[in-house]
Amino acid sequence: MRAVIMDAPGEVRIADREDPKIIDPTDAVIRITAACICGSDLWPYRGVEEVDHTLMGHEYVGIVEEIGSAVQTVKPGDFVVGSFVISCGVCEICRSGYPSKCIHAEFVHAGIGTQAEKARIPYADGTLVATPGQPDEDLIPSLLAASDVLGTGWFAADAAEAGPGKTVAVVGDGAVGLMGVLAAKQMGAERIIAMSRHPERQALAREFGATDIVEERGEEGVARIKELTGGLGAHSVIEAVGTQESFMQAIHSARGGGHVGFVGVAHEGVNLPMGEVFFAEVHLHGGPAPVRRYLPDLIQRIWKREINPGKVFDLTLPLEHAAEGYAAMDERRATKVLLSL
Repeated sequence: MRAVIMDAPGEVRIADREDPKIIDPTDAVIRITAACICGSDLWPYRGVEEVDHTLMGHEYVGIVEEIGSAVQTVKPGDFVVGSFVISCGVCEICRSGYPSKCIHAEFVHAGIGTQAEKARIPYADGTLVATPGQPDEDLIPSLLAASDVLGTGWFAADAAEAGPGKTVAVVGDGAVGLMGVLAAKQMGAERIIAMSRHPERQALAREFGATDIVEERGEEGVARIKELTGGLGAHSVIEAVGTQESFMQAIHSARGGGHVGFVGVAHEGVNLPMGEVFFAEVHLHGGPAPVRRYLPDLIQRIWKREINPGKVFDLTLPLEHAAEGYAAMDERRATKVLLSL
């Protein structure tokens, strides 16, 4: 089968791999219908993370081809959406609502790779969710978004306690930040401030529910948020970048007692000054999103066409052109790339 391999930073190719097979009774093998390139895939692409002939991809939807003898919740022929983290669904951590910290947790890209024609998914019952039927073609991008980026934005908004009567500020206008805007709107936020300098992303943020746009960054951005909120700061702040500046911008943008949901993967020596954090007196909650917790609800919202997160994909390429997709996202010519199979 064909699969995307990253040999070294900036070096992406299509290679032939053996078709996956059932190994454990809890496994499922799925035929990938669509995959995509994540912002986090750019870290190894840019040399920030180590990469060496690595199997790429962790966002995926597809059709179940084969299941192990212990799998009960999906069957061959089902169209499924999977989380980017493998989880058993039955351990104490999973049952508490944090499947991304499952005792069996494994990131899908580690040895699996879903930018490929097929994938073996361990712990299928705890990782995959079947859709109500075979989806219409136009729903596939939105279902794919639910696999990671939508679920991650949803967790960020949930962790930030977005809700009725709240003002939500979103730091980061990439795919996750835009999904955070959509999530905050769905959760009933009264005002949603998207921090963005890119006109096309500003337009999508407004379509998803943003009421205000702030183009300033850093402390200037903080000052603008304070100005818009009567000097108090936002009730809820979503941090969707992962840099030192974005973390501090998020913390300083929150009012005393406010909540910051952080889902930007921290890189390049991010170090929070604990003196400032202490006196900010805000709640911090985040990390790898427990996407599997949200999948049943998100799939239903997409199926009923209540939300259309698939609009976040602004470039679609065949799997063979994955290298072009990585370059487009790296150069910010695309917000998020869908790879069709």
